[in-house]
Amino acid sequence: MSESLTCDVVVVGAGVVGAACALYAARAGLDVVVVDRGAVAGGTTGAGEGNLLVSDKEPGPELDLALLSARLWAELAGQGLGRAVEYEAKGGVVVARSETALAALEKLAAGQRAAGVEAVAVPPDRLPDLEPHLAPGLAGGMHYPQDAQVMPALAAAHLLRASGARLVTGREVTDVLRGTDGRVRGVRTERGDLHAPAVVNAAGTWGGEVAARAGAPLPVLPRRGFVLVTEPLPPRIRHKVYAADYVADVASDSAALQTSPVVEGTPAGPVLIGASRERVGFDRSLSLPALRALAAGATGLFPFLADVRAVRAYAGFRPYLPDHLPAIGPDPRVPGLLHACGHEGAGVGLATGTGRLIARALTGREPGLDLAPFRPDRFHEEAE
Repeated sequence: MSESLTCDVVVVGAGVVGAACALYAARAGLDVVVVDRGAVAGGTTGAGEGNLLVSDKEPGPELDLALLSARLWAELAGQGLGRAVEYEAKGGVVVARSETALAALEKLAAGQRAAGVEAVAVPPDRLPDLEPHLAPGLAGGMHYPQDAQVMPALAAAHLLRASGARLVTGREVTDVLRGTDGRVRGVRTERGDLHAPAVVNAAGTWGGEVAARAGAPLPVLPRRGFVLVTEPLPPRIRHKVYAADYVADVASDSAALQTSPVVEGTPAGPVLIGASRERVGFDRSLSLPALRALAAGATGLFPFLADVRAVRAYAGFRPYLPDHLPAIGPDPRVPGLLHACGHEGAGVGLATGTGRLIARALTGREPGLDLAPFRPDRFHEEAE
């Protein structure tokens, strides 16, 4: 059955970024419709670990956005969403396995502190105070109290519910409608049009497809990652714990498989083990080399995990842009089109800040954060 709806803004994508855009747009007084070809959190969000991190960001625009987002996540938790989304302000611990890695970590932390991050150096003999089950022989580490975690699928669902937005699932956006003046007029789906003077592209890994249908290309590529999930355990890992080389892997442009150990517990008991990165298109094939590397890295940090069963593994695709920054804000090539995609593996953590920036752009308010580094047309300018 064909159905047409009219609203102030259509948000394409019902992952956590789209949900946050809907929430803050609705709080700004706009009538919002969220449309997704799948289910809520059916893409990258549903395959995430729920990290809300400042520790893995180098000083610059992404860290500024992460700090804003962390404050907003804490506000939402304080407004009653914390329990619903399993918000844990548990902090992060980054460990160095060599003196060289420790020196690089200390240099990174010094820059982060200047930007407003709380980073506390931890000598090797004090690491067991934070994580009693860590492997011995580490060179030292850094404690990041501002790191937190949510359950990502719950976060998307509850942000959408709190927004009051109308939700349309199972309908793919096949075209972005534009008037004779070139301005956005809504979107077309196979079961009717959604009319609005503004469209937000929050389609995650498929953000490039939506952008192309609007006539404003974005070079979004999928970057595959696996997560290992253990059997439920009594609480043994108190923080999000990862090796210092994880930061370099995040910033890498390599298409080849890269892994660095990232380990954290969950309120339900299972331990989540990451992280791998590789560009293989949308290939969901199980990669035994990736899983073996994840297991080896995790047991290297926490030897007790060698005797713990991994009960499942799953893959997801991070929406990757070549300069590792998301596209956020109005697209000058298509009036009425805004982007909120390309967050790679940081979408959950950056969702709230992105949502507020989008809402302010929609309502003509000052963003409060420099949007220039996130300009959606920056790749188009480079190609000219």
